[in-house]
Parts: sequence; structure tokens; C-alpha cells
Amino acid sequence: MNYAKPSSDAKQSAAEDQLDALLSRIHSLSGENSKSQGGEGARPKQAPRPAAAPAPVRAPQATGAPQPSPAPLTPAAPQVTAASQVAGVPRQREPSILGFQPSRDEPWRPSEPFDAYESRINETLLEAIIYRFLRTVGESEGRKIADQVKLPFRMVEPILNRLKSDQRVAYKNSTTTNDYVYVLTESGREIARLMQQDCTYYGACPVSLSDYISSVGKQTIEGQFPKRPDLERAFSDLLISPQMLVRLGPAVASGRGMFLFGFPGNGKTSIAERVTGAFGKYIWIPRAIEIDGAVLRIYDPMNHEIAMPEAGSGILDIGGFDKRWVRIKRPTIVAGGELTLDMLEVQSNSESNISEAPLQLKSNCGTLVIDDFGRQKMSIDQLLNRWIIPLEKRYDFLNMANGKKIQVPFDQLVIFSTNLEPKDLVDDAFLRRIPYKIEVPNPPEADFRKLFEIMCKVTKIPYNADAIDYLITTHYLPVSRPFRNCQPRDLLLQVRNYCMYNDLRVELKNDYFDFAVDNYFSVMD
Repeated sequence: MNYAKPSSDAKQSAAEDQLDALLSRIHSLSGENSKSQGGEGARPKQAPRPAAAPAPVRAPQATGAPQPSPAPLTPAAPQVTAASQVAGVPRQREPSILGFQPSRDEPWRPSEPFDAYESRINETLLEAIIYRFLRTVGESEGRKIADQVKLPFRMVEPILNRLKSDQRVAYKNSTTTNDYVYVLTESGREIARLMQQDCTYYGACPVSLSDYISSVGKQTIEGQFPKRPDLERAFSDLLISPQMLVRLGPAVASGRGMFLFGFPGNGKTSIAERVTGAFGKYIWIPRAIEIDGAVLRIYDPMNHEIAMPEAGSGILDIGGFDKRWVRIKRPTIVAGGELTLDMLEVQSNSESNISEAPLQLKSNCGTLVIDDFGRQKMSIDQLLNRWIIPLEKRYDFLNMANGKKIQVPFDQLVIFSTNLEPKDLVDDAFLRRIPYKIEVPNPPEADFRKLFEIMCKVTKIPYNADAIDYLITTHYLPVSRPFRNCQPRDLLLQVRNYCMYNDLRVELKNDYFDFAVDNYFSVMD
């Protein structure tokens, strides 16, 4: 009976030893130094054993020792809970980003990878990228290699060690940061040369296609449903009539497609370019994705505006995100008369063997504007046949250079802007898939005068109501010239340029408007 307590202590001590071993293993896998936790000796082994605990154990020995045994075990319960939380970190990616809270402006953020298998990283492709990078730069520190492929050093270091063991790389020298400078050996250079013939890509380690598809679902515009205040904020720098806002609102909130049509110069393109502002601010896209060893680049600095979050401070970036992804402003991609059918397919470079994503893939979770619809180099039927299914099903099929066909999300608000009548361009089957057809009309006279006030502030020309009256009563009403939203800006620029050229004070005068109107409308009437 007197041995009941030592037996309980021994079991508890064994359980704690197993817990310490598990925690040490977790810290080593996550790259944390166990000494930063105070060392194994500093783990609270003795903490769960309060000095007062033995007294209640011996008192009831005669009535039954098992009853008081929970007393010394009670302090151990919080440790089990804490251990389960730590052990769950590698499996639950989202909570590991400290300080990040999902919001409408940023609904999702990729967490830093912990394991190549769980992150679906193609290690063969990653090795090839490291070979190509070292062949290009000649030599590099291990941490710079990790920075090049955008992965934590703890994931890259085992690969470098394996290449060193296989005598593909060698140490040139060591660094003060407990690292080495790596160079390719003769056999490593030969392997790198062969790999560079297959593909020249040596950028960030690509993300798996499944991870990209999942990210689009988490950041889709369809579930945001912007309200009237969101649209008013997006169009705050434009003069939009309340009637136009009423028509635009449901179309934008739907996240589907729409036609904007009307006379040229009334702001169809300006409206289309600002629609994205009604949705959340940021999305995350991968720099590149991997499809069966092939590399497809997604991030395009020509079409994407990068907006990375602030970097974490300190030696250990505990709340780090996956550096293979970039945060950008929700994209707005405009394609006009230069649009061709090839731009809607995967573009492969036969020399580099690197593929470029088509426009619709780059515009996912944003807006794709087809400006001057009907004036593209390709026929309208070609464009309609290419998109008639994606517009309805919300997914697209792309052909890779290696012959593989992949299914990708078609998740953007497609806006067709045209000066022509939609029914004269497309048939009913296509119009049915574009649920909203919105005409952008000519502005009334009151709005036309208001535009002059606004644009005078923008062009820094003193506003003169008498000169505006003269312009309208002399050059518009008598000849039934229609008002257009672009004309106040264009005429004011004509006046300013005339004054600056003739070294005159920049102001609004009747004769200055006569000159501007004569130039501007000379071949338009």
C-alpha cells in the first residue's frame, strides 16, 4: 500500500518524458532551437508536482489508494492540452500565421510550409531549380538559395546536404551565420547543364495546381456581394448618376459578366476599370504553379500590382507566410483591340520551356475588361466559341505544352465594353450568358457643367461659369451637338496647351474655347 504513490509518480514521470521528447521533435522539425525554450532541463518536469501533493495521498490509504491519485495528476492535464495544440500546428496551417485575421480585404493568406510532402512540393523539380540557380550564379550561400526558391532554409538544407553527400555540390567556404557557400562540382555542372536544356526556370519553387485551385475558391469575388457604399467608394472619383449606380450595383454584386455599351467618350472604360474597387483589396497568387513537372507562371508584374504585407521582425519570423505566393491588389486586366486568340491560351516558349498563363487565369478573383469589343484582330465568333462554356460553368480547360489538359477556375467579372449595339455583335445564346446589359448614356447638361467644375480643379484652371455658358450656348445647343463625358477634360486641355504655347495666363475665355472647339470637332462633326 505504501508503494502506491511512487508508482503514480513513475507513470507521470514517464508520460512527461514522452511529452518532452515529442515537443523536442516538433521544435526540431519547425526549425526552433530547444534552448530557446529554456532547454529540456528547463521544461517544467517538477512543476506538476506541488510540494503539498503527497499529504492527501497517504491519509486515505486504509480506505482506498486509487481515490486520491487524481490529485497529483491534476496539474498535468494542462500540459497535455498544450502539447496537443503544439502538435497540431503543422496540421492546421491557417492558425500558424500569427497576427493575421481573415477579412473582406484579405480573406486568406498562405501559411509557411513545414513539410515538402504535405505542401505537395515536387522535390525533383526543386532540385533542378537549385542546380540551374547555382550554374547561373556560380556560387551561393545556403540561405540565399533558400531565398531564391522562396522556401524556409530548414526545408532546403537537407537537399543541399544530400547533394553534398552525392558529390554534386561542394563547400567553398563557411559563413559567420553557421552556413556554407555552395558551388557545383564537375559532375554537378554536367547535371545542371542537362537540366537547363530541358527548362531554364530557376525562380520560386512552384505551387501545386490543387493548392492554386483551392486558393481561388477562398478568394472568389462571387461571395463578397458589394453593397451601395462599396460602389460609391469605388466610383468616388467619377461623376456617376444615381440611376447608373442603381443599374451597376446588382451587376457588380453578381460577380458574373456584363455588357457596357453606348457612345464613345462616356466613360465605359473608366467605369469598368473601377469596378474591382468595390470588392476586397488584396488576393494572394502563386508566382508559378507546377503541372506534372511543367512550370506555368501566374504572377505578371505588367498586369499585377504587388502589395506585400509588412515583414515580421526578429530573427525568427514565427508568423511567416509562404514566400512562394505574392499578395497583389485584386487585379483589373484590360485587353483592347490587341487581343488575339493566342492570348487566351497557355503561351509556351520553346527555348526556355516556361509557360505563361493566359489573361483569364491572371485575372482570376478580379476583373477582365474586353475593351472596344468587336474591334479585335480575331473574329467575334472565335472569342464567343472560346468562352461560351467558361462563362456559364465558371471553369476553363487549358492545354499545356506537354500535351496535358488541365481544368482551372474561370473566376472573374468579365466586362465587355463596346460602342456598338450588343445584339448586332453576338447571338442570343451568348447574350444569355451575359446577364447584365447596361447602357452608358450621354450626360445631361447639368452633369456636363458639373464635369467642367471637377476638371478645372484637376487641370488647375480657374473655373469661369460665364465661359462655360458661352461654350454651351454657342457650340452645343445651336448645332444639337451631344454632350459626352470626356469632352470637358479634352477641351480644358486644349485651352491650357494653347495658353502655355502662346505664353498667356491660363484661364477660360470665349476666344480660347473657340480655338479649342475648332480643333477638337474639326473632323468629328
